[in-house]
Amino acid sequence: MHTELTYAELASLMERRAGVIVGPADLELQSDTPFADFGLDSLGLLGIVGALENEHGATIPADADACRTPRELLDVVNDVLKARA
Repeated sequence: MHTELTYAELASLMERRAGVIVGPADLELQSDTPFADFGLDSLGLLGIVGALENEHGATIPADADACRTPRELLDVVNDVLKARA
């Protein structure tokens, strides 16, 4: 079972779900940068959270779409995935 969301996977989801292109290495280096600075709005983040729920068969907390940075989102999602492992 997949128990960790990586920056590479998040970068891919950002591109597929919101059209925001950012390299995984850049995303990791700038992990405390607000999503808005990457061009990702709240609707795009909501789409990413929905995709994560579908792909991992896990319920992501409702406040996950309020995460402001990539690091915050990875922390929330990875806590859920690790708890399910």
